[in-house]
Amino acid sequence: MMAEPVELPSRLAILPFRNKVLLPGAIVRIRCTSPSSVKLVEQELWQREERGLIGVLPVRDSEAAAVGTLLSQGVGGDPGYGGSKSPTTSSGEQQKQDSKNHQEPIHWHNRGVAARALHLSRGVEKPSGRVTYIVVLEGLCRFSVQDLSARGTYHVARISRLDMTKAEMEQAEQDPDIIALSRQFKATAMELISVLEQKQKTVGRTKVLLETVPVHRLADIFVASFEISFEEQLSMLDSVDLKVRLSKATELVDRHLQSILVAEKITQKVEGQLSKSQKEYLLRQQMRAIKEELGDNDDDEDDVAALERKMQSAGMPPNIWKHAQRELRRLRKMQPQQPGYSSSRVYLELLADLPWQKVSEERELDLRAAKESLDSDHYGLTKVKQRIIEYLAVRKLKPDARGPVLCFVGPPGVGKTSLASSIASALGRKFIRISLGGVKDEADIRGHRRTYIGSMPGRLIDGLKRVGVCNPVMLLDEIDKTGSDVRGDPASALLEVLDPEQNKSFNDHYLNVPFDLSKVIFVATANRVQPIPPPLLDRMEVIELPGYTPEEKLKISTKHLIPRVLDQHGLSTEFLKIPEGMVKLIIQRYTREAGVRNLERNLAALARAAAVRVAEQERFSPAIQLSKGIQPMAASTTALLDTRLAGAGNGSSPSNGEVEMEVIPMDVSGQEISNFDGGSPIVVDETMLEKVLGPPRYDDNEAAERVATPGVSVGLVWTNFGGEVQFVEATTMVGKGELHLTGQLGDVIKESAQIALTWVRARASELEISSTSDKSLLESRDIHIHFPAGAVPKDGPSAGVTLVTSLVSLFSKKKVRADTAMTGEMTLRGLVLPVGGIKDKVLAAHRYGIKRVILPERNLKDLAEVPSNILSGLEILLVKRIEDVLEHAFEGGCPLRKRSKL
Repeated sequence: MMAEPVELPSRLAILPFRNKVLLPGAIVRIRCTSPSSVKLVEQELWQREERGLIGVLPVRDSEAAAVGTLLSQGVGGDPGYGGSKSPTTSSGEQQKQDSKNHQEPIHWHNRGVAARALHLSRGVEKPSGRVTYIVVLEGLCRFSVQDLSARGTYHVARISRLDMTKAEMEQAEQDPDIIALSRQFKATAMELISVLEQKQKTVGRTKVLLETVPVHRLADIFVASFEISFEEQLSMLDSVDLKVRLSKATELVDRHLQSILVAEKITQKVEGQLSKSQKEYLLRQQMRAIKEELGDNDDDEDDVAALERKMQSAGMPPNIWKHAQRELRRLRKMQPQQPGYSSSRVYLELLADLPWQKVSEERELDLRAAKESLDSDHYGLTKVKQRIIEYLAVRKLKPDARGPVLCFVGPPGVGKTSLASSIASALGRKFIRISLGGVKDEADIRGHRRTYIGSMPGRLIDGLKRVGVCNPVMLLDEIDKTGSDVRGDPASALLEVLDPEQNKSFNDHYLNVPFDLSKVIFVATANRVQPIPPPLLDRMEVIELPGYTPEEKLKISTKHLIPRVLDQHGLSTEFLKIPEGMVKLIIQRYTREAGVRNLERNLAALARAAAVRVAEQERFSPAIQLSKGIQPMAASTTALLDTRLAGAGNGSSPSNGEVEMEVIPMDVSGQEISNFDGGSPIVVDETMLEKVLGPPRYDDNEAAERVATPGVSVGLVWTNFGGEVQFVEATTMVGKGELHLTGQLGDVIKESAQIALTWVRARASELEISSTSDKSLLESRDIHIHFPAGAVPKDGPSAGVTLVTSLVSLFSKKKVRADTAMTGEMTLRGLVLPVGGIKDKVLAAHRYGIKRVILPERNLKDLAEVPSNILSGLEILLVKRIEDVLEHAFEGGCPLRKRSKL
């Protein structure tokens, strides 16, 4: 419906369009995001509702920033507004540039179109909170810009109307020239509509417009629907004279008509070529029929028949088998040369290869044997092993029990991934690992839709196809490191996979039929719980693996690491022996970690050094086989003489006339039993440790040396790699009472430092830091708190008590006990609140040689997870208030205990 003539005000707010022109009668949809355009729409359209009018001016400057484009079919773009730029009108008038923006001025066109809003919608972008508008504008009439001035962030123009009034238009329509041009335009437009009507069924409304809308409006409406250049659009906008406008519109409509006719000719040629292909297809079909009659069939159908037999034996459910048959019938009707043949065949092969009914042949459920299998692969980890035994017990009582969804959370190197493989071995099932680290595309989980070129199933379906059974143990490795972007959120796609109520009908986009995942045992691994979305975490049974104690590491080294390292380097205990005492030294002085990866690397370094020494001493000699007629002197050994210069094995110069005889044992068949010198094995000692691994990296006296001066305290923190000991250093200098914090600290730990300083200042006199008469003592000093190491990011509230202890030590000039570490969040009132990661932190204190650990009293329940042998070597001090912390942290207690009334 066309807009009625409207009265234009003398001034209009101006919205610039870059490289686009809004003509009268045209309707466009735009999205406003820049502050200037949002302000204009809000004040001129949103607040005035239906009465608001704005002016739309084309912008000639192609480099104007912040000027967007028109929306096409709902695709976003901001018409933008260079409100901070200096506008330049066609008359050459130029305003001064804004002092905050030194960009080039915008060249505005001197003619525009008044517009009104047909629809307005307001939105807020997340997470920025920025307000945006989507506006549907309708062009009304042309105007000329007389003057352009700024109003806040946008511009306002003084305008004059260019289009003729209704009376003038009625008079102009009587002009014979205009009548002739109108007929010519309508005839060309009707011819265009007739051509389009053969292709589209929606041109009936255009016919109605042609019969009901005045011709001067039709010219603008038709031209606005064509894709023409910006200069042609400007030329149409500048055509105020009706004769000129009709002439240009007729020319553009005719040009568009000719381009459509040319395109039709090209299409007819292509269709002719397609008909030729169809003719060839019919001839091939006839040739195939002739060969069948002659008995000379070329077995083209054998592959499809074999595929059908394979699908029949796959054991698909009835509804999926119907779907597969329908797809197979479609494949039979297609030629191998057709584009969709290959993709359809690959899809059917996937349906045939998937294990719809096939399961692993599980061994008889023997709980004792399963426990022995788990113990042989991993030392410790009692909680995880007990959970697997419980599942086996349930399976023994209820064979169709659902598989658990376990999530192992712990620092690197504690055996999360290898534990999943051991679970599969103990259950007698096949194992498959899917790495989710860095996965950002939802299609990796659900697969691509078959409409895309190169589509493929998701990792889960592809993994089940490779493993060949529907009940494997599936490891979802690094589930906390998935990301999300415009391609979807893999963590959300995993919600269906890990939900026992939903995964029995998992729908892969590529497969497009439900697949039962309820028989799969899912095991996920993660270093941290925090990045995992709460709905996904709720679907998994979280089992924490905090790390190993030094005693556990020693056992793991003896039972697992040393044999594996020796085997990987071609050695055995005959060549290299690593005593337990040396393993303890490696654990204490060369590794401080929750897992055992660095320990294994250090053991491998010793094995490589031993391999070099053994290789240098090897004494190869050709094995001379005995003749068939000569019996060996002994059934198990045969002596061969090898004459070599003495000392050749160690590189020393040979003695004159001396030879060395080497006896090489041979088995009954005459094969060598060993090619190496059967001397004594290499035994690792402290000298070899320091030579191969370098000087010790860690020292048990580190804590004592660090807290040798006042102002240093020892805290316990939790990281992705387990618990760590964190030193806090504080110093003071003359200043204005400011607090300086360094060490890559987060907002939470900065707030904890401010709370600690506030608490110390409030109790300065009670702590005997300053007297009542000298309250400016702390106000005249700057305080600097540093958390080494400076390159490691740190955050969290658990350093609160450590900060207070450091500040009290600094101002009281009393040293903190070197054998004491602490953790806990504090409040302004001095209460000590519980924190997390207690087991990791206690293990870290034990690794560092700390003897006393101060913990919040409400963390007493968490000590149940700490091994008893670790607790027996530590003195655990439970506290409620910060005064209790200070009492335990200093030798002889803290003065606050004697003076405070709290």
